[in-house]
This record gives sequence, structure tokens and C-alpha cells, in this order.
Amino acid sequence: MAKEFKMSQKRFDELKSELDYSKTVRADEIAELIKEARGFGDLSENSEYDEAKNEQGKLYSRIAELEEILLHAVIVDESETDSNSISIGCVVTVTNLETGKTMPAYKIVGSQEADVMSRAVSEDSPFGKALMGAKVGAEVSVDAPRGVIRYRVERIER
Repeated sequence: MAKEFKMSQKRFDELKSELDYSKTVRADEIAELIKEARGFGDLSENSEYDEAKNEQGKLYSRIAELEEILLHAVIVDESETDSNSISIGCVVTVTNLETGKTMPAYKIVGSQEADVMSRAVSEDSPFGKALMGAKVGAEVSVDAPRGVIRYRVERIER
């Protein structure tokens, strides 16, 4: 069975737009680059041609990846989840039990939406897995490279 990719409708639409752009505009741009590079002569020593073909290979790889993701996408309706426990779409605040420090809020998202810089944590990450299904006041353990870290769920927001 293929892996499911859980995501919001917004992320699905973003990936669909990227796929459409890649198959049309970007593919045409790269085809034009290859055509121009062919005009520079001998292809065996033509770095412009080699670079354009590499770009084409990367584009085709990304198109295949996007098609696979979209084919197995599962849209998560955040309004239909249990409001008392953590699920995709929740913003969660936790306290590190070892240090007593309350961490900044994290949003739990599908794997295709994870972004560490904006504090969007994948449900497939060790931290996300530990939090999924937990309720306010629950203590969870996260297996981290430096050992097990324990947290207490302080707040869940939708």
C-alpha cells in the first residue's frame, strides 16, 4: 500500500499549482534552454547543454514526486477532529518537564507542510507522533538524539 500524505486543502492546492506550472511554463522554459544550447555547437563539450539537460532531469523528477504526492493525498478536515485531543491543524503549547520551560506554540501539520522555521511540526516526526491524540495535562515522551525528553501539554488551540 502506498504511503498516504495528509495535508490541508490549502497545501493540496499549492502542490497542484506547482505541478501545473512545472508541466507547462517551466517545461517550456527548459525546452527553450536546450534548444538554445544545441545551437552552440558540439554537444560533447557544451556545458550549457549539459546544464539544461540536468535542469530538465530535476524538473521531471519533481513532477513525478508531485504526481505521487497528489495521487496519495488525504485532505484533513480540521473542523471534524476531536476538540479535546491533539490532531493535525492544532496549535499546541508544551512545557519541558526537565527544565520547566514552556516552549513556544507549535502547529501540528501533515508531512508535506512541515516547516521548522515557522514552527509547523509534522505528525510523522518523533515530536509530532508523541503529541498526536494527547489531551491537555497529558505527559508525553519524545525519543530525541540526546535521549528521551518529557513534555506536558499545556494548551491545545484549533
